[in-house]
Amino acid sequence: MLDVPGFETRLRERFPAISALRPVGQDVPVPLAHVLGLATLDLQAQSGCPVTYRRTTPTLEGGVFQVVVEYTQEAVGRRALELAQALCQTALDDSPFDLQLALAQLRDLDEDVRLGPSTGAIVDAALARGIPCRRMTKGSMVALGWGSRQRRIQAAEIDVTGAIAEAIAQDKQLTKKLLAAAGVPVPQGREVYNAEDAWVGAQEIGLPVVIKPKDGNQGKGVTVNISTREQLVAGYQTATQFSSQVLVERFLPGHDYRLLVVGDKLVAASRREAPHVVGDGVGNVRALVDSVNSDPRRGSGHATSLTKIRFDDIALACLADQGLAADSVPVLGQRVTLRRNANLSTGGTATDVTDDVHVEVAARAVEAAKMVGLDICGVDMVTDSIHHSLEERGGGVVEVNAAPGLRMHISPSFGKGRAVGEAIIQEMFGSHDDGRIPLVAVTGTNGKTTTVRLIAHLLGKSGLRVGMTNTDGVYIAGQRIETGDCSGPKSARNVLQHPDVDAAVLETARGGLLREGLAFDRCDVAVVTNVGSGDHLGLNYITTVQDLAVLKRVIVQNIASDGMAVLNAADPAVVAMAKHCVGAVTYFALDRNHPVMATHLALGQRAVYVQNGELIAEQGIQQWRLPLSEVPITLGGSIGFQVENVLAAVAAVWALGLDWEVARRALASFLSDSDNATGRFNLFQFRGATVIADYGHNPDAMTALVQAVQNMPGKRRSVVISGAGDRRDDVIRQQTQILGQAFDEVVLYQDQCQRGRADGEVIALLREGLAQALRVRVIQEITGEFVAIDTAMDKLGEGDLCLILVDQVEEALAYIRGKVAG
Repeated sequence: MLDVPGFETRLRERFPAISALRPVGQDVPVPLAHVLGLATLDLQAQSGCPVTYRRTTPTLEGGVFQVVVEYTQEAVGRRALELAQALCQTALDDSPFDLQLALAQLRDLDEDVRLGPSTGAIVDAALARGIPCRRMTKGSMVALGWGSRQRRIQAAEIDVTGAIAEAIAQDKQLTKKLLAAAGVPVPQGREVYNAEDAWVGAQEIGLPVVIKPKDGNQGKGVTVNISTREQLVAGYQTATQFSSQVLVERFLPGHDYRLLVVGDKLVAASRREAPHVVGDGVGNVRALVDSVNSDPRRGSGHATSLTKIRFDDIALACLADQGLAADSVPVLGQRVTLRRNANLSTGGTATDVTDDVHVEVAARAVEAAKMVGLDICGVDMVTDSIHHSLEERGGGVVEVNAAPGLRMHISPSFGKGRAVGEAIIQEMFGSHDDGRIPLVAVTGTNGKTTTVRLIAHLLGKSGLRVGMTNTDGVYIAGQRIETGDCSGPKSARNVLQHPDVDAAVLETARGGLLREGLAFDRCDVAVVTNVGSGDHLGLNYITTVQDLAVLKRVIVQNIASDGMAVLNAADPAVVAMAKHCVGAVTYFALDRNHPVMATHLALGQRAVYVQNGELIAEQGIQQWRLPLSEVPITLGGSIGFQVENVLAAVAAVWALGLDWEVARRALASFLSDSDNATGRFNLFQFRGATVIADYGHNPDAMTALVQAVQNMPGKRRSVVISGAGDRRDDVIRQQTQILGQAFDEVVLYQDQCQRGRADGEVIALLREGLAQALRVRVIQEITGEFVAIDTAMDKLGEGDLCLILVDQVEEALAYIRGKVAG
């Protein structure tokens, strides 16, 4: 607890806006961790990143706390935490802290990493529709939706826009030729090759003219209303700074308009005005610009609705054309232009005129977009009135822009903003599509991987291309594309981003949840196989079964409102998760008469159970039955934990509406072998003996395996086991305490990774667990997994049974297969 005299006073001197450190009226010590979280939150809020959630929780380790603070941009949140730590340290040391510099750092960082207004508007519209979004780069490329239903954008450009269309839009001369061929009015002009040729071209066209880069953007290098040779030469030099190819074209008098076309519709229009100031008879031009730039809506980039007017060489040249300089004092009401073009990015303003656009003008804008081939198109027009057709007023289309800026339409300087982001999402996804694929998340202590594989197999047999993650790897449509433990959010995100995935089944382990949370905002089905006595207790401050259950119920809390939680009715810790589910619940258990099952069924809800050797899915008066004799993985129903895995899988695909006949055929084709269920009760025959390989590694798994093998014949029963060093001592002992009641011989081996344990320490604990084992007659200690396998299998004879608890799953299975084949 923090009890440093003067600390709070010094803290508030450095950061006056920090919230109250303790409840009103209470004068109690608070942990420094609490202050750290509060400062992190408030620094973000004061820098323009409004966040509200934080929590500080003590751990069982004295003086150690867990601090959670919300952020909108991760980089900003992390930097705020660092600055908060520095702030607290300066308050402790009574040293200086520059608050304004800290807030400026956070504001600048936020602007650097946050999506720009155009991309942000599209993403916001997608999120409002329930479409999941994921930023693919540090820039403006974003994936909208998942798997085979995802779409992608880069700023205001969508994935179906062709590279050729974009190339045409960049070539302003080619664009004009195409538009003219389509009957769209465009200004006369041509490409010029030097300043002299530019003057010749201007004479051909007739003054005044416009000179601009052939492939420029954002108004860069454009000079308009040129009427003298000197102006033209200067304009040519400016244009060549942005492109080696320059155009000269006729200047069209009138207002500058930007029309936004999405698909085949005009969705917004703005009248743009060049950056300017209005004289007050007192201040000089520079002071007037500073005054305009003090508007809080104006920023240095694109994050604000307006951009500051640049006072640079272009502005000074523009002033000179008007007979003015930076220190000139314009008379009251005199309009002083700082640039000839009206782009917002150089300080211009925009007025919404969407409702004023003449129907023929709108039609011309749509024709221009179609002729170039752009799905989202910014059409620049110059005309003296948008209320009349271009032909009537002598106006024309001067440019067509790919990936147009949307800022002027979202937050115009004057007039109402338009829902352009929504229009783009409508064009990409139609009226109802949310870009989602069926998503099943599976967690629990035991049975996760087999259940995941079963669900993926069932969905795959229905014709879907399934993306699956588990502790063995990442699979796309049955092909493994990544190996190793892939039960975390990184692998899940990779599956959801894969374009060939029609449905996703994701094993969701505790480690990934603690590190990064979930890879998705919500799932359609959440399966919790069990919590039991727990596993990994003592790691990451998860010390009790209740702690573990709170962690694993995260997937249940993140079910869609029309989704389904599939919960083990026989596990009280799992049943307790039901009240945290916003969707419906399907319970599964071996016993229909379990009180939770019976109550649920009486209420007309879904449940899956076993009765008279049949798997039964029941809701109300409806039942679907399948003899377990037709489900090979259960060995006719004799392997209880595999039956439970099947029940959970059937409940999951039932929630997704899978056809029952497809489910029947799929279950019949799922075998308990090392291809379908690697390391999950894989059966082999060797010298007339039964060999079972399994990856069980906790007491609950040992209990389930003992129950399964007790239903199988075996004259002499042996088991091969090691232990994970990162488990608690009592958990390691408990595994052999359970096995010692069911096996005649035990081979203990030390595996490759002792996970922080001293040499021989794990084997010693396993031996201690066998101290009271009445059945065990022979105990051997071996170094090396394969040596232990040889030791056990070489003694097997007709009718024996051997359970091998593998550590290096794939390598050990390959070794066993080779031994069997030999």
